[in-house]
Amino acid sequence: KSFLPGKVKEVITEVLREKLTGVQYDGEQAPYLVREIADEVKNRCKEFHFERYKIVVQAVIGETRGQGLQMAARCFWDKDTDDYTRDTFQNDNMFGIAAVFGLYMY
Repeated sequence: KSFLPGKVKEVITEVLREKLTGVQYDGEQAPYLVREIADEVKNRCKEFHFERYKIVVQAVIGETRGQGLQMAARCFWDKDTDDYTRDTFQNDNMFGIAAVFGLYMY
């Protein structure tokens, strides 16, 4: 089964909303919360049964203070089989970003 970026993006959107809606940013809890987000996204992606795909999840959360943020990712992959998707969430005091990479294992 091929990696489905559209379906995976729906998962990311759901998880970010579930975990971050109504949450106040707390620097001490942030490492635990971001781990929960990444683990939950990965677990839900496993339900799609992407055979022979390595699923890699990267998540970031931070406090919103009017600053800018730029992120980049680089990966060596096969343009015919590998893909990724990402989504973001923001409320009054924090933001969350999650990206999922689907890398085909030959």
